[in-house]
Amino acid sequence: MSTQSVIHPVLPSKPVVIPFAINEPITQLELAAFLSLRSRLHQLETQVEQAEQFIKARLEAGVTPELGDHRAELKESFRRNVPWKEVAVRLADRLKLGGELYCAKVLKSAKPTRTVSLVIE
Repeated sequence: MSTQSVIHPVLPSKPVVIPFAINEPITQLELAAFLSLRSRLHQLETQVEQAEQFIKARLEAGVTPELGDHRAELKESFRRNVPWKEVAVRLADRLKLGGELYCAKVLKSAKPTRTVSLVIE
């Protein structure tokens, strides 16, 4: 009988290795542990999202972080999103408008999309 090991995290810093045989049934305890972990993951993801939004809102309002080992800042970037470019090039070429030049002109006049992300180090 071949035996494998699976890691079940009990605490974030101390995983526990539980040996099991490959051909043994999956226990209700394993299924319950999995569902519990998935539920906790969802809770943690929600808490992380809320904490991030709270810090981000305060940074946008001009609040500065205290001095120390970590820093927090907002990283702002702009992007022009032109997913229609290939279709527009082909259409402009059919209409004898010079597809690449036409799209370059449209892209130049497109307003960039603003993205703000939180950076904490």
